[in-house]
Amino acid sequence: MTEPATPAISTAQPEDFFQLLKPRVMSVVIFTAVVGLVVAGGDLDWLSSAIAILCIAIGAGAAGSLNMALEGETDALMRRTRGRPVAAGRVRKNDAMAFGVILSIFSVMLLGMTTNWLAGGLLLLTILYYAVFYTLLLKRRTPQNIVIGGAAGAFPPVIGWAAATGSAPWQAWVLFLIIFLWTPPHSWALALYSAGDYAKAGIPMMPVARGAKSTRLQIWLYSLIFVAVAVAPAFLGMGGWLYLAVSALGGLGFLGLAFRLWRSRAGDQPDKAEAVGREAALYDVRVEAKPARNLFAFSILYLLALFAALLVESFTAVPGL
Repeated sequence: MTEPATPAISTAQPEDFFQLLKPRVMSVVIFTAVVGLVVAGGDLDWLSSAIAILCIAIGAGAAGSLNMALEGETDALMRRTRGRPVAAGRVRKNDAMAFGVILSIFSVMLLGMTTNWLAGGLLLLTILYYAVFYTLLLKRRTPQNIVIGGAAGAFPPVIGWAAATGSAPWQAWVLFLIIFLWTPPHSWALALYSAGDYAKAGIPMMPVARGAKSTRLQIWLYSLIFVAVAVAPAFLGMGGWLYLAVSALGGLGFLGLAFRLWRSRAGDQPDKAEAVGREAALYDVRVEAKPARNLFAFSILYLLALFAALLVESFTAVPGL
């Protein structure tokens, strides 16, 4: 296994430590946590709310840093991840680990002290779930890794809700379920055109372990369940007409792309970038893999639109159903 270069003396720059936080992932975490906090209501003042969101963001970044510290050797084998700070040798593994541990303790303690310990405990659970349960135990042992591990990315709106109210009622867990069910079709669509990377790294993602055809079918089946759950808040008193329109119309688009992917041959052949060994952009794929890329890209927009609709309805007088 190729190991990341480890400098004798740290040459890390501030931007390298910022990249350890996985800023793209963090931005989604922040947004969904804000929605959970706002939709929950509660009497949390604006300063405490801002601190709560900051803590959730830092906690997410801490989990990302721990993940990169633990995955440096694996990341170095994959085109999509070999430029990460630890994999590329810009940050030493121990430094990334220490950075993640310090941020974890800081974020959990500050969140608990400024809001409540239910929120702090949920943040700690999220960090441990991602860094230990998913990264160390699940990722290399089962093709269901992303299904079970997806819970880590689904906790932020629940944490936001708990921070605002000190409780985590069923409505918060509906938001959790939306993200949880969104994760498999989103992640497997990416895996369909990155299967060569996962195989090289020894990670049994679904296309590697079960093949592209089985993965496409599972994406379609999960998409049916996901869209049904995504529409549900409109009928559970959580969303109004705006949310219903966004979830239903976006859901039809999601299902259309998922059906097209199911009937395609995406993943049957390696991507051109794998064949010639060059760096490839996240969305730079061969023609046969475009249905997978299109679903992957649209899934991000759809999830953000769902939570944006809930946020807009919380600040406006959009009528319920």
